[in-house]
Amino acid sequence: MIEHLDVLIVGAGISGISAAWHLQDRSPSKTYAILERRENMGGTWDLFKYPGIRSDSDMFTLGFRFKPWTSAKAIADGPSILSYIKDAAAENGIDKNIRYNHRVVAADWSDADNRWTVTVDTGDEEITMTCSFFFATTGYYNYDEGYSPEFPGSADFAGTIVHPQHWPEDLDYAGKKIVVIGSGATAITLIPALVNSGAGHVTMLQRSPSYVGSLPDVDPVAVAANKYLPENVAHVVNRWKAIIFSTAQYQLARKFPNYMRKTLMTMAKRRLPEGYDVEKHFGPSYNPWDQRLCLAPNGDLFKTIRKGNADVVTDTIDTFVPEGIKLASGEVLDADIIVTATGLNMQLLGGLAPTLNGQPIDLTSLMTYKGLMFSGIPNFAITFGYTNASWTLKADLVSEFVCRVLNYMDDNGFDRVVPEHPGAAVSELPFMDFAPGYFLRAIDQLPKSGSRAPWRLKQNYLLDLRLIRQGKVDDEALHFTKHRAAVGV
Repeated sequence: MIEHLDVLIVGAGISGISAAWHLQDRSPSKTYAILERRENMGGTWDLFKYPGIRSDSDMFTLGFRFKPWTSAKAIADGPSILSYIKDAAAENGIDKNIRYNHRVVAADWSDADNRWTVTVDTGDEEITMTCSFFFATTGYYNYDEGYSPEFPGSADFAGTIVHPQHWPEDLDYAGKKIVVIGSGATAITLIPALVNSGAGHVTMLQRSPSYVGSLPDVDPVAVAANKYLPENVAHVVNRWKAIIFSTAQYQLARKFPNYMRKTLMTMAKRRLPEGYDVEKHFGPSYNPWDQRLCLAPNGDLFKTIRKGNADVVTDTIDTFVPEGIKLASGEVLDADIIVTATGLNMQLLGGLAPTLNGQPIDLTSLMTYKGLMFSGIPNFAITFGYTNASWTLKADLVSEFVCRVLNYMDDNGFDRVVPEHPGAAVSELPFMDFAPGYFLRAIDQLPKSGSRAPWRLKQNYLLDLRLIRQGKVDDEALHFTKHRAAVGV
C-alpha cells in the first residue's frame, strides 16, 4: 500500500514546524507528515556546532508567533534556540508527525493522477508516498557542504583546517593561534567565542569588510514589558517593537545609505582602540543592507579587538604555507588552526529536482508568486524567509497563506491550484535584490521574480502582511480547477 497524505512537509526546521502548527490550527482536517532527512529536528540550529553559534535576529521575531519567547534576552545561543524549537514541536504534538532519516530523492506531479508521487530514501530502503500538496520547508543552503574555495597550498599547511558547517566537536583549540577567513555573520560570532573559551590569539582575515552593528543582547524594553505586563501582552509588545525597529532601521539604511554608513562607522570607532583604521577594516565598498548587516551583541567583537585578543587583517591570500597563510602583501599569518568561514552553498528544495508528468522542470524559467509558489507548478509551496529580518516572520506568513489556499479549495470544490506565469505583462527580475557571494554564485540557477505584485519578492514584513495575510486568495494569478478522477484512489 502506498501511503497518501493531504500535505507532505519536507524539512523539520523552523519553517517545517511553522507549517505543521498552522495546518493543525487552521486546516485541522488535513493529514500531514514532516519528512526530515537528518536524525534530529531543528535544521540550522541542530546542524551547526561551532563555538558561539547564535541568532543574528532578535528572538521575539525569530520565535514563533504562536509560542512567545519569554526571556528578555533578544540574542540567543544555538542550544537555547534548538530547545525552543523542540519544545514548540512537543507542546503541539508536531513531533509525533516527524519522520526522521527520510530523504526525498524525487517528487513528480501527475496531471492524470492529480497528486505528487514522492520517492523517499529511508536509509534501509526506498519507499513511495503520495500527497495532494507538496510543501518545501528545506531552507536555502546545502546542508552537506559549505562553500570553501580552493586555496593554493592548503595541502602544505601543517595545522588543522576547519569549515564552521563541519566543526569537529572534539577540536582542541585551547591556547592555539587561529586565523578565521571571512567577515560574515559566522566569523563575527566565532572570534569572541573562541577567545572567551580559551583560544590563543585569533585573527579575522578578510578580503573585504562587512558592516557590523552593535546592540545589547538583553532588550531593556523587554525587561520592562516582562516585569509589568501579562505574558501575552508582553509578547505582543516585544514582538512588535522588534518588527518596527528592524523595519525602520532597514528602510532608513536604504533611503539614506550615507547616514547609516556614518552611524555604523561611528559606532565601531567608539568601541575600537584609539587610531584604529575603521574605514579599512569595517567600511565596505557597498551600501548598508546590500548584504546582510552583521550583529555584534554588546559590541563583543570590538571589545575583543580592543583588549588585544583578536585583530583584523584586510588583505588577499597568496598561498597557504606550512606555518599559516602568506598574504599578497608578503606578510605571513602564523596559525595552528585555520577556519574557513567562507559561507554557504545556496540550494533550494534541499537539492531536489521536482518533475511535472515525468519531465524535468527548468526552475530558471519560472516566476515566484508572492515569494512562496512557482508559476506552472501545481499544489506546491516553498518557504523562503527574509534576508533583512528574521526568517520566521516570513515562514509564518507562508504557512498561513498555504492554509488559506487549502481551505479555499475545500470550500469551493477545487483540488488543484497553479500560479499562471504573467508573460510579457510583467518584466523578469532576479530572484532577490541581494548581493552576498552565496546568492550571486547561485543566481543563474534560481527562479525569477517579477516587476510588480504579486510576482515581486518582497523584503518588507509590513507590506507582506497586506499582500499575503490580507490579500485575497482567488486573485487573477492563481488558477483553481477541479480534477476528481484520482480522489480516493
